[in-house]
Amino acid sequence: MTVQDSPTDIDTFAAEWEAWHHRQESALAHEHGFLAITGLHWLATDPQSFPDAPGTWSTGDDGVTVVLGEGEELVVDGTAVHGRHAFGVIPERGGVNAVWGDAVIEIAKRGGQDLIRPRHPHHPLRTAFTGTPAYAPDPRWVVTGRYTPFAEPRPTTVGAAVEGLQHVYDAPGRIDFQLDGRALSLTAFNGRTPGSLMVLFTDATSGVTTYAANRALQIDAPGPDGTVVLDFNRAANLPCAYTDFATCPLPPAENRLPVAIEAGEKIPHERQPIAQ
Repeated sequence: MTVQDSPTDIDTFAAEWEAWHHRQESALAHEHGFLAITGLHWLATDPQSFPDAPGTWSTGDDGVTVVLGEGEELVVDGTAVHGRHAFGVIPERGGVNAVWGDAVIEIAKRGGQDLIRPRHPHHPLRTAFTGTPAYAPDPRWVVTGRYTPFAEPRPTTVGAAVEGLQHVYDAPGRIDFQLDGRALSLTAFNGRTPGSLMVLFTDATSGVTTYAANRALQIDAPGPDGTVVLDFNRAANLPCAYTDFATCPLPPAENRLPVAIEAGEKIPHERQPIAQ
C-alpha cells in the first residue's frame, strides 16, 4: 500500500484513519464496554459476594455458579434466572454476559482462572471519557512486510497486565519488515477474522508518549506471496491502558522494537500523571 502525495489521497487517508479511530473510541465507550467495568473479581470455591454484582459466586470442577438472593434476577441468553444458576465451565478467553438491570455481569476465564467483571454504564471512568490522544496520521508509517508461517503454530506464553497472570497464544508465524532502512521482525498472533493477524509490541515511545505496557496492531490476511501491510497509524491501546480491571496480554520479548514508532494512539488522559 502506498499513499500518493496528492491532496485528495492524503485527505482520503486521513479520513479513513479518523473513521477507524472513531470506531475504536465508540467500542471502548460503549455502555457495557471496558470503561464501564467496576471490578475484577476472581472466583474461588468458597462463595463470595461483591458490591457491584448480585448473588454469591463460586467456581469449581463444574464451572461457575451464582446463587441469587430473594428478589434478585439475571437475564442469561434472554431468559430470566433466579436462585441457583450454573454457567458451567467457561473456556479460556471465553465468556458469558448476564444482564442485571442496566448493567452486564461478564463471566469469563483468563489465565486458567474464572472471574466476573460487572459493567455499569454510569461508571465515572466511562461517563468522564473524552477520547484518546493520538499522533496525526502519517503515510510514512504504512510499511510493507512479509509474513512467514511457522511449520507448526508455536505456543507462546506472555505476561499480563495483572501481575502473576499468564496468557498462552498460538503464534502462526513471523512478520519481517524494514523501517527507515532497519530490519525488524514481529511474532504474530491470530487476528479477529480468519486469516488475519495481530501483533502486540512496544517501542522506544512506550512509557514516554505511548502506553508503557503494550499496543496492538491488527493486520489484514497476507497476500499469496506473504505480503502484509503494517499501518502503524492504527496501533491501538488495549483496555489495560485505561482500566486496572483488564487482563490484557503483554508482548512477547522479541516484539520490543528498538525504534520509535511515533504513530497511533498515545497514553490515555486517564493514565497521564497528575500535575502537582
